[in-house]
Amino acid sequence: MSEALGDPHSDALARPPATPRAHGEPVGEAVLRAEPADFQVDEIMVVEPEGEGEHLWLEIEKTDWNTEDVALWLARNAGLHRLSVGYSGLKDRRAVTRQWFSLHLPGKPDPEFQWPPGLRSLRAARHRRKLNRGTHRGNIFRLRLRELAADQDALAARLERIAAEGVPNYFGEQRFGRDGANWTRGRAWLLGGEAPRKRPLRNFWLSGVRSGLFNAVLAERVRRDVWHRLLDGDLLQPDGSRGLFSADDDHDAAARVAAGTVHPTAPLPGRMGMASSGACRQLEDTVLADHVALVEALADLGLDAERRATRLPVSALQWQCVGDTLELTFRLPTGAFATAVLAELLTTRVPSANRG
Repeated sequence: MSEALGDPHSDALARPPATPRAHGEPVGEAVLRAEPADFQVDEIMVVEPEGEGEHLWLEIEKTDWNTEDVALWLARNAGLHRLSVGYSGLKDRRAVTRQWFSLHLPGKPDPEFQWPPGLRSLRAARHRRKLNRGTHRGNIFRLRLRELAADQDALAARLERIAAEGVPNYFGEQRFGRDGANWTRGRAWLLGGEAPRKRPLRNFWLSGVRSGLFNAVLAERVRRDVWHRLLDGDLLQPDGSRGLFSADDDHDAAARVAAGTVHPTAPLPGRMGMASSGACRQLEDTVLADHVALVEALADLGLDAERRATRLPVSALQWQCVGDTLELTFRLPTGAFATAVLAELLTTRVPSANRG
């Protein structure tokens, strides 16, 4: 029974939607994040600091730190309000990541930090503007998967297919929190439960719910093998852009989708926004019929509807096997999850002590 029919607490709906694979079952298994250095991420920036201005930009290497915890540490040790510290994107905790932060210091000298274990300053320079979310173009991932058990030919064939076709652009499990709590608690709140007291928690819950609804629509496109193919009435997004246009307005839409220069999209529900039509709209309405109350609640909160590409291109993919270790390097656009790539390749296990 759907939420629209009065059963919002159905066990089937209480968990984040399942994410079926597009390229078949995993070709093997391996251990991920045996240590932080096994998962490395570097930001690819659109702009870099000019050398002058009220904002100090810092490129920081962090090991086993959350991005938000680094921002809080910087604010506290620089004597600033948390909102005076900016960053472009959230990065994994159990990892070695290199990303930029900014500190608003009008008329103030650069702070002299005593860096704690796990944090290291790589570069520092002034800039005229704060570093805002989404400023970076993408991320470079360098992953090491240990205890690999896979047929080498099957592994190479799957990697070549991923490089050629990409993978479904699912939101990763990190978006949903431990045991899917962001989806579960956010959904309970939106369906009449208690609202979170802290604004950051509210944002995590809302993001978890919208991401889950997107994944549900994308999962159905994967089941129908149209996650990377054109549907009548699709709203398309040029590769590397946030713009949208209707497939019905472009006679070459199918060829452009096949070539990978534009991608189909699925909804992040909210109010207003561009609407799909035809077969695409029918598919989306069918999936979201199980979540009508959530979609209405998101609109009532004033969140604007958005779209996200259903296909994730995996650029500059390289790999090598050293003994029972697989080393991967690839680039993903902003907002994409490396776990979406790994899910199409291997079954991965994270040691229990290293989760979170």
